[in-house]
Parts: sequence; C-alpha cells; structure tokens
Amino acid sequence: MNLLGYLQRLGKALMLPIATLPVAALLLRLGQPDLLGLAVMAEAGAAIFNQLPLLFGLGIAVGLSRDNAGAAALAGAVGYFVLTGAARAMDGDIEMSFFGGIIAGMIAGHCYNRFHRVRLPGYLSFFGGHRLVPIMTGLFALLAALLAGLIWPVMQQGIDSLSMTLSTSGPIGQFFYGVLNRALIPLGLHHAVNSLFWFGLGECLSLSYEAAGVVQQVCLDPALVGTLAVGGPVPGVDGAVIIELATEVTRGDLHRFFAGDPTAGVFMGGFFPIMMFGLPAAALAMILAAPASKRVQVGGLLLSLGMTSLLTGITEPLEFSFMFLAPLLYVLHALLTGLALVVTNLFGILHGFGFSAGLFDLVLNWGLATRPWALLGVGVAFAVLYFFSFYFAIRRLRLKTPGRATTEPTADVKESGDDAAELAAEYLAALGGEDNLLTIDACVTRLRLTVRQSSRVDEARLTALGAKGMSRSSGKKQKLQLQLIVGPRADRLAAEIKALTEHH
Repeated sequence: MNLLGYLQRLGKALMLPIATLPVAALLLRLGQPDLLGLAVMAEAGAAIFNQLPLLFGLGIAVGLSRDNAGAAALAGAVGYFVLTGAARAMDGDIEMSFFGGIIAGMIAGHCYNRFHRVRLPGYLSFFGGHRLVPIMTGLFALLAALLAGLIWPVMQQGIDSLSMTLSTSGPIGQFFYGVLNRALIPLGLHHAVNSLFWFGLGECLSLSYEAAGVVQQVCLDPALVGTLAVGGPVPGVDGAVIIELATEVTRGDLHRFFAGDPTAGVFMGGFFPIMMFGLPAAALAMILAAPASKRVQVGGLLLSLGMTSLLTGITEPLEFSFMFLAPLLYVLHALLTGLALVVTNLFGILHGFGFSAGLFDLVLNWGLATRPWALLGVGVAFAVLYFFSFYFAIRRLRLKTPGRATTEPTADVKESGDDAAELAAEYLAALGGEDNLLTIDACVTRLRLTVRQSSRVDEARLTALGAKGMSRSSGKKQKLQLQLIVGPRADRLAAEIKALTEHH
C-alpha cells in the first residue's frame, strides 16, 4: 500500500472514535442546567470527551487491524497507557493529548497484523497468538515513549506555536482551514486535519461556580484561572462564587466549546451555513440546471442528499454527486467553505457540534453558542450565493452535473425493500468478483476496497446500483485503492460483501 492509501486507512480508522461524539454531545448538552439540569447525564457525556485520546488509541488499533479484532483494541489501550505514562515519567510537562492515542493505535494495529498468528515454543505457548499482541504493543510503546521523552517537548512547542499562529491569524487561518477541510475529502484525509483543529487547538481550564443558587461551568484561559481561587468571584459573572477549579487542561476547539469556553467555536460555526444552507441550495441548482425530462429523476436523488446534509451535516454523498463530474464546482465549494468560516467569525458567531454542522446540532447546542440566530441570516445569504454561482457555472460553462452527464449517478434502485445479500452480490460482481478483492472495509458513507485489477471493475454497473461517486489511487504492483460512495448503508453493504467472500 502506498502512503496515500495508508493515510486513507488512518483517516477511516479515526472515524470510529469520532463516531462516539454524537452521544457524548447529546448527554453533555442535555444535562446542562439550562436544559434538563441532570448532573449525572452531563457527567456521562463529559466522561466520553475526557477519555477521547484513549478512544483514539482503541479505534485506530481496530481500524488498522486486518479483521477489526478486539485484541487490537486491548493492545491499543495497553499502548496508550504505556506510551503516555512512561513519557510523562521522563518529563512531567509532556502532554501528548490525542496524539498519544493516535500513535498508540498505530502501534497496536500493526502489532496485531504482525504478531497475532505467531506461535511460541511450548513452554511459552500461552503467550502466543492474540495474547502476544498487547505484549509486543507494550514493548514498542515503551520504545516510542523513550523517543517521545527526548523529542516531544520540542514537538509540543512546535504544535503549540502552530496552534497559536492559526488561532491568532484571524481570517487567513480560518479561510485556510475551511478550504483544506473540503479539499481533502476526495482523499479521505480531512479527518486528520480536523483532529488538529477540533481536538488540539487552544486550551482552557474549567471552573465550576454558583450563581443565584445554580451551579454552572465555564472554561477560561489557563493563565486567568491561575489567578483565581475557590470562594472567589468569577470574572464577568456578577454574584458568582467559584466552588471548584479543574487541574486538567481542556484542548481543542470542540472540547472547549462543550466545556463552556466562550471563545471556542471559531473553527466549527462556519460549517453550519454550508451544510444546512449552501449545499442544499447547490442541489436545487443542479436539479433546475438539468434537462426538464430528467428533473424528476435527478430531483429524487439530489433532494434526498440535500435533506441529509441539512439535517445531519453528512455531506459526502451530495459532494460526490458532482465532485468528479464537475471538479470546478468542487473547487468553488471549497473556496466558499473557507469564506463561510471568515464571515461567521466576522459577525462574532461561535457555534459547535458533536457530530456535524446540521440542524440537529444547531438546535441542540443553541444555548452554548454565541449569536446563533445570526447563523440563519448568514445561511440564507450562502444559500443564495451557492444557488446562483452553481446554476450560472453549470449553464454558462456547460458542466456535466447529474442529469447533464453522459454517465451519471441515478437514484438508488435498491435503496429499500430488496434483499441486502442480493444487492451485495451485485456489487461484488461489478467489482470483478471475490478473487479481485484484496481488502473490504467501510466508513460512514464509503466502501474502502483494494482490488487486484482495475480493468475488472464495472463503473457503469456500480453507478446503476446506486454508487454516487468513486475515488481511486494506485498502490504497489498496480493494486488499486478504491473508495466507493454508497451512502449511509456502507457498513452493512461491506459486511454483506465480506460474508459472501467468506462463504466461498
């Protein structure tokens, strides 16, 4: 596998721990005093956020292992504890945060693939096979910790400097991040960039205080919190008395937002106008730009994808409907995303999400946001901008969007009601048969495959079956890394295809 293919696997593996965020955000948000006021619910959600680096170690280990093995997850936990504990013993100031989880998960995943079938001599046979995986992971993690103890202080300074530069660079940094976020989606690498901004950028310290008989929480600059004491006042909150000061630093735009940092949300709020307003408007533009004879057919596809983007913030199926047909539109989309982050911050809008910037997260986290009502006005403006820019570009430049292309995504003819195994069998045949598939995996909306011969892949048939886009890159010996956009059913479809290959 080439470097790009490996990074795509890593990006996919990151989706497993990131998928825990919706329930964490739901529990944390509903438990706050301004909603249900249930401390037990809020603490349950906070517990997931607090252990996210460990979850990264578990999820990445499973994602990189050949068969999504539970032994790899155990090894990921072992690796994380060894790596962070030993590194901290060498230098008490080392704080690897989610990077520690990523490194531990990578070590564990590769240790599983290398050692889970190793046989040891008879007197050591108990420690062979799967039991050997966490042992070897611990040893390699210890070596990594020794290296981290030497170089991590310098790296941590660099990371902190980069974070400070980006967080203080204003519109330039915001625009850069927005464009990069969308530009990396075709490669499946956007999750790695998001991890830096959402889980590693900026820091704050939480404090609990009582005001008017209600206990609340806020997360402030560590330098400011260092000057405060239990029993003292809270800056900017009249009549508030501090009852507890945290000792653990909260890092990342997302973490700080849910911890109550009034400055967090800089790198999240700008996605709401895009996912809730801009992309649905782009879908409408593509429908109206299609020939009248095909609008009903195209509309059935694109309207459902637009509603998915609006409600949940899941955008990939819609983006892949035009990404390869009309790359120029995708470049425009990336630039407009960067612009949206700049505009929302210029208006002083700060908002966040536990999963993605859809309507559900907009409403759920409304009480934590700053000027969330202004997002509606900005969203309408971006809807108009997306609609007219897409419609004008499609008609004027004669771009091949759905309904205008010779070969185009069509409505999923087997989206419901048909047997899942039958659909998987058709996909398997279109991919060249079981002997053409080397690996089968899935993330939220994509089948991630490695095929022996690209010439055996029937793209037209895959499109007819409902595939909404395809991305590819060559690995060693011309093996093809293939990403097939099939929508939310990707996980189930991958499982059915695997079952078919295992039965033969």
